[in-house]
Amino acid sequence: MSAVTHAVSRLSADEFRDSVKDLAGLLADTVDGNASVGFLAPFGPDAAAAWWSAQQPAVDDGSLAVWVARGPRGIAGTFSLARSPKPNSRHRAELVKLMVHRDARGQGLGRTLLATAEEAAARAGATLLLLDTETDSPAEHLYRAAGWTRYGIVPDYAGDPSGTLKDCSFYFKRLTPS
Repeated sequence: MSAVTHAVSRLSADEFRDSVKDLAGLLADTVDGNASVGFLAPFGPDAAAAWWSAQQPAVDDGSLAVWVARGPRGIAGTFSLARSPKPNSRHRAELVKLMVHRDARGQGLGRTLLATAEEAAARAGATLLLLDTETDSPAEHLYRAAGWTRYGIVPDYAGDPSGTLKDCSFYFKRLTPS
């Protein structure tokens, strides 16, 4: 089986607005796949579209930057970088909502998105990147393999889509600005 190539690009505010429906499909698929990304089941495309649409002001003002990976079947993955407006924390960013559609998993897309996020954060001047993820999840294994440092676990931090409370691991990675 040959690897599928995905083009990864940052969305402009207008492109983001035009991509909400496809991003909603990805988010609904992620929740349906039982990933703990902040939502409870049932969670369909309409609720996902409403959530993405609510992010438009942050995309417009640049405090949230959204990247997508497009393949032959549309948006197969995404991640966002959130920058803090506080003067004492402008050196850091948070990696949020790194998601890969279930049909695109196992092809290295998660690693590609993570590497792109790290490069983009460094180009934006961030020297510290943070994230949180469900403990012992496939995502946590990805972050550890990519050299991220876990600095804590909070028990029963958030519910998975079925509402079962899960532990959450918090990670950081130091970056060299480019």
